[in-house]
Amino acid sequence: MKPIRLLTLATLVLLGLTACNTISGIGKDVKKAGEVVTREAEEARN
Repeated sequence: MKPIRLLTLATLVLLGLTACNTISGIGKDVKKAGEVVTREAEEARN
């Protein structure tokens, strides 16, 4: 494989892995925010 193709492939793989971690982090943040909103709504109801 030509060096430029190998470098391009490696870069795309690393970017893909970084994107997965970012999306996972956003999902965790949204989940945590939803839990807080739910808890506050339940406390306000009581």
